[in-house]
Amino acid sequence: MSDAPIQRLAQRALILLPEDSVDWSRERAALWSNALSGGYLRAYGELARITLDDLKCIDRQKSVLLRNTKQFVMGAPANNALLTGARGAGKSSLIHALLNAFSEDGLRLVQVEKAALGSLADLTAKLRDLPYRFLVMCDDLSFDLGDDAYRELKSALEGSVFTASENMLIYATSNRRHLMPERMSDNLASSHSDTGEVHPGEAIEESLSLSDRFGIWLSFYPFPQDEYLVIAEHWFAQLARAHGLDLAWSDEVRGDALRWALARGSRNGRTAHAFAKDYVGAELVARESS
Repeated sequence: MSDAPIQRLAQRALILLPEDSVDWSRERAALWSNALSGGYLRAYGELARITLDDLKCIDRQKSVLLRNTKQFVMGAPANNALLTGARGAGKSSLIHALLNAFSEDGLRLVQVEKAALGSLADLTAKLRDLPYRFLVMCDDLSFDLGDDAYRELKSALEGSVFTASENMLIYATSNRRHLMPERMSDNLASSHSDTGEVHPGEAIEESLSLSDRFGIWLSFYPFPQDEYLVIAEHWFAQLARAHGLDLAWSDEVRGDALRWALARGSRNGRTAHAFAKDYVGAELVARESS
């Protein structure tokens, strides 16, 4: 039997397989995804131009991660970091702002899809010898016990992968501090000695073991009303200025911002930014229509 049909099928399959297409001298960020052939990189495209000054009311978290990132960029020892807490509080935005701050110093970012965590070793092999410093960003992580992706990330943080490459660091974000669901039933595996000593069950230990592998933990919290208004005013002023509008922050605008947050049931940076875009956008359309 001729091998020609098999060869033709193989050639067609190769055409369909994605190839890495990232020129790191021009691109600042890429996405690591899975394909039939394994993990591959593709350019992330245009990134948000957010700066550290745009991130209000998270000064402590910003200070800690800025110092750690500066150490990493300078080639000094630095820690993997886990950012957890309230949605829309600035976790992912802080990482993007750090990329913008240090990209001229050789910092680059690779965002890893959860499905591609199993090929972190392949990613390390691709990036290890490049003359850049890479933040490996795992965004909005959440796992169940027994999840293969959970085991792969846990193994990488243990040191089998990332300590072998000094130009890579993991920054992860999650709404869960321990990255995994915590159930009352997990406590059924605990036992108590006669002296009152508590011996946590294996289920509890397993649920904590991943987050324990991050050297830095940073918690983000819902903003109180005053801080939410500070953030809303910042974005309001910035967007108005960007579109050439002479808009003043007033008691009326302040009330609209509070009603916007109340309607969405949340006071966070994302809500504040959305309010500013809605208000300034509507004002811009109204002026152009008049």
